[in-house]
Amino acid sequence: MNASSAALAAISGLGFGLSLIVAIGAQNAFILRQGIRGEHVLPVVAVCALSDVVLMTLGVAGFGFVTRTAPFLMTAAKYAGVAFLLGYAFLAAKRAFSASALTAGGGAPIALGAAIATCLAVTWLNPHAYLDTMVLLGSFASTYATPDRWFLAAGAMLGSIIWFTGLGFGARLLAPVFAKPAAWRVLDSGIAIVMTGLAVGLLVS
Repeated sequence: MNASSAALAAISGLGFGLSLIVAIGAQNAFILRQGIRGEHVLPVVAVCALSDVVLMTLGVAGFGFVTRTAPFLMTAAKYAGVAFLLGYAFLAAKRAFSASALTAGGGAPIALGAAIATCLAVTWLNPHAYLDTMVLLGSFASTYATPDRWFLAAGAMLGSIIWFTGLGFGARLLAPVFAKPAAWRVLDSGIAIVMTGLAVGLLVS
């Protein structure tokens, strides 16, 4: 291992990690909503980032092999994820079409414990999280020599931390737009559609 190969591995990991995480999903939708509302942003960002770090560590350490050789684990996660995503979509749709959506902020504040529990659910009940971090990243890392693969993992972890931090704390820039109650209707309607689409995608995959 030399410094240049380690740096290249880290840069590759950063790009690979960002390519996996930037897509619209349950995590990003929840972080965006909490960031706009300014509620528990730091704990939400920290839980999502730490979850990704743990999953990426497991993937690079070789646990992607477990998920490939024990497909029933992915099947169980798949149906749990479908149930959760549909439930989340229902709640978002309910907010969009209820009287609470008429107040700027889109409903009552969410407690810290509920916010953390939701973060854990949108991460650990989402089969795509395992596919992206443990299987895809794990497989990609396996093409690197042992020292360099951990620099690749560090780059991917840094990508998650940068993305979640930027999304959570940058969302406040959208606060003026969401001062209008109608904007919350649009956001929650969009979240409901995205979550339903993800659930259907999981179910038919």
